Amino acid sequence: QVQLVESGGGLVQSGGSLRLSCAASGSILSINVMGWFRQAPGKEREFVAGIRWSGGSPAYADSLKGRFTISRDNAKNTVDLQMNSLKLEEAAVYYCAADLAPDRAAVSAANYAYDSWGQGTRVTVSS
Repeated sequence: QVQLVESGGGLVQSGGSLRLSCAASGSILSINVMGWFRQAPGKEREFVAGIRWSGGSPAYADSLKGRFTISRDNAKNTVDLQMNSLKLEEAAVYYCAADLAPDRAAVSAANYAYDSWGQGTRVTVSS
């Protein structure tokens, strides 16, 4: 089992930046992919970005247009999400998730592909 704890959420002005962090513990060696998702009020949880724990190119939602960057630090067992030029509509609860499937070759954007989830960290964007 993998435990995930997010941090770094808060209030930011539209156009501003925020950096989220996710700390993983437990069965670290079982992690294949780490992902970030978000859920705004009244909307479904959606994929933001993902990265393979062992390395390789990260994957992003098309709407991000290069504003977000996901990175991992295997020594610290953390995955960060740097968010720049935040928009009002990106206010949401951001979740970190771990895909433990050993045979999945690519980063999945599907919620069901992820086995462990953090409790979420809230990002509020003001005008």
